[in-house]
This record gives sequence, structure tokens and C-alpha cells, in this order.
Amino acid sequence: MDMRSKMIRMGQEAREASRTLARTPTDLKNRALLGMADELAARKDLLIRENARDLAAAREQGLSKAMIDRLTLTEATIAGIARGLREVAALPDPTGRITSMERRPNGLLVGRMRIPLGVIGIIYESRPNVTADAASLCLKSGNAVILRGGSEAIHSNLAIGAILQEVLRDLALPQMAIQIVDTTDREAVHEMLQLEEFIDVIIPRGGEELIRTVVRDSRIPVIKHYKGVCHVFVDESADLDMAVRICMNAKTQRPGVCNAMETLLVHEAVAAAFLPKVAAELGKAGVVLRGCERTRAILSDIETATEEDWSREYLELILSVRVVRDLDEAIGHIERYGSLHTEAIVTTHYERAQRFLAEVNSSTVLVNASTRFSDGFELGLGAEIGISTTKLHAFGPMGLEELTTSKFVIYGNGQVRM
Repeated sequence: MDMRSKMIRMGQEAREASRTLARTPTDLKNRALLGMADELAARKDLLIRENARDLAAAREQGLSKAMIDRLTLTEATIAGIARGLREVAALPDPTGRITSMERRPNGLLVGRMRIPLGVIGIIYESRPNVTADAASLCLKSGNAVILRGGSEAIHSNLAIGAILQEVLRDLALPQMAIQIVDTTDREAVHEMLQLEEFIDVIIPRGGEELIRTVVRDSRIPVIKHYKGVCHVFVDESADLDMAVRICMNAKTQRPGVCNAMETLLVHEAVAAAFLPKVAAELGKAGVVLRGCERTRAILSDIETATEEDWSREYLELILSVRVVRDLDEAIGHIERYGSLHTEAIVTTHYERAQRFLAEVNSSTVLVNASTRFSDGFELGLGAEIGISTTKLHAFGPMGLEELTTSKFVIYGNGQVRM
């Protein structure tokens, strides 16, 4: 079978499965999710063995430390995946929920009902946990899903997918509701992106190059974010010890992820006191600093930041630092160089905090907390299907609600339009 025919068949089977899922009771979907969590945890040795094959190939190919970190499955990460599935099972099911119901002057009762999108296509790199996270959210929200992971995680993804399908089969649910593209041939991605008859939306997760390629080639609507250029602004009123803790977590806890801080903005009134303090801690963690002229006047031994640095997503232990005059200049910098992903302010000044929340135009904005909280699991979504910075349909981490849409439902008693 040629690639186009193969992908068309997957699309057809997904569409058929989506019709069954759309009418599957919540308790049965939850039983499936809990069963999947149990099976993944019980078969952790198998998953780690298959993941080791991917890791060996990744090291041979010279993949970056950040990519290998995203690729790695351990007992702890598998336990986290299982925990995420159980969290999704515990969440309210959005499908079938009436979100409003109002009576019109003519007596019609008009409401809106949440319904699944249908078939979701996910194209992603490196992280095998996405296979389980995405499948769980799609299943709970009544959507079928076609998952195409990166070639570097092919053995891990196929192993996870096989376990999930086994649970569906055992519960007499359609196995084709969760499908893994089992080839690393890039032609499969191209053909998948042409299946507008069968796939309702594409969600790419990975590097900017991958996402731009998907947007360019897709005939299907795409929900996306290109990169995460995330900022922390330390205001003149900030608790500086708190600011150091937040900056350290935002930059060093996992530098290779999209919600890690890439630029630190510091109010000029506290720059002389704060910058040496935070630089010392960042230096212990191996962070390389690149600063503006005002920053280098205080930290003379750091590198000079170029214009390109302000809009760069490093995904490693490199941080751009800029001293700003005030909140207005900080917001202006974020507006010019940010990626609409995640921004944080550290401040004890209520009005400035409120201004930052209101005026910063990103999908997640925090006060006195690390940018690393911009994550579906941390925000109570159970897991996330991805992060959207497009504003159309969804904005920010996407969970169950964002995998549904609404239709109008109308009750009448014989009304006709005049």
C-alpha cells in the first residue's frame, strides 16, 4: 500500500471511531483511562527497554542534551504519565454540557452544547509522554486522534500506543480511536496534512522549523505556537530573595522546554543590588549571561547581548538580561520581542501587578511565580494537548475544554419564522 492510501485509511478509521467516541458514556471513557494508567505503570520495564533503543540511536546521531532529556523515559516519568491519565479521568467531561440556555421573545429556548472537534492530528518531536497525554485528552473529550511522533522516539511511541489500544479493545471501544503513524518516512506527514476530509484540526508540537513546515503544508486548520521566548520582569518593589528563587527555577529547572525563561528584565532601581545576587546563583548552575550595556556596567565579565538575542529561544543554559527604566519599558520589550507564550512579574506593588496582567498580551501571565507553571498539568488540566499562541479557538495550554467546540441546541413548541 502506498503512503497516500495508508494515510487515507487511517483517516477513515479515525473518522469512524470518532463517531463512536462522541456517544461513549463518561464512565466508560474514565474506565479506559484508568486502565491505560495501570497498564503503562505495570509495563514500565517494556517501555524503558523500547525507549533505550531510541536513546541509543539519538546518541549515535548526536542529538542535543535538551532533545535527549525530552526523549528519556524513566520509572519516574512513566509514573508521571500514569498519574496524568488518572488526573484526566478525574476531570469533568466537557462533552454534552449545556453552557447557556436563554428564552427568546418568540418562546424558543436557545442554548449551546459542548461537542468534540472530531479527529485530531498531532505531529510532535522527541517527547514520548505526548503520546499518552494527547491520547488521554482526546479520548476523554470524545475525539479520535492520529499521532505522528518524531523518528527519534518511534520505538517508545509504538510501545505506548500498543498498550493504549489494548485497553480500548478490552473495553470494546474502537482501537482506531488512538492511532500511531508507524513509519518515520516524512512523506507520511505530508499526506497526513492533506486529509482535510477526515482530520478536523492539526496540532504540531516541537521546534519552530517543524511548526512552520506544518503550517505551510497543511490543508487542515492548525493550532500552534512557534516558540517560547518567556520573560521575567523584576520590579523595583520586588522581594529580591523571592526574585532569585523564581529566576533560578524559571531558567534552570528544565532549560530545554518552551516555558523556560529566556530573557530577564530588571528595573534600574534594583539592578545594582539584584544582578550580582542572581548572577552568582545562575553561574553556579552553569548559566551563561548575555547582557545589555547597562547590565554589563554592573556585570562586566558577561557576554554582550546582540539584537538577535532578545528574540531567541535558547532552550539551554543561556540567558539574556536587560535593565529597563520602568514597567512601561518592560512591557514594551515583551511586546516587541516576545512570542505570546508566558511572562512573569516579581513585585509587591499591587497596581503594577494588575497592569502587567492586563497589558501583557501573552497566553499565560504570572505574578510572583515561575514561568514553568505555564503547563497543562500544573494548571489543573490533567495534561495538555499543546500550547496555542494563535488566539483563535484556544489561547495558552490546551486541555479538555479546548478540544471541544459548541453547537446551538434549540427547543421550540411549533414556532415558524415569519
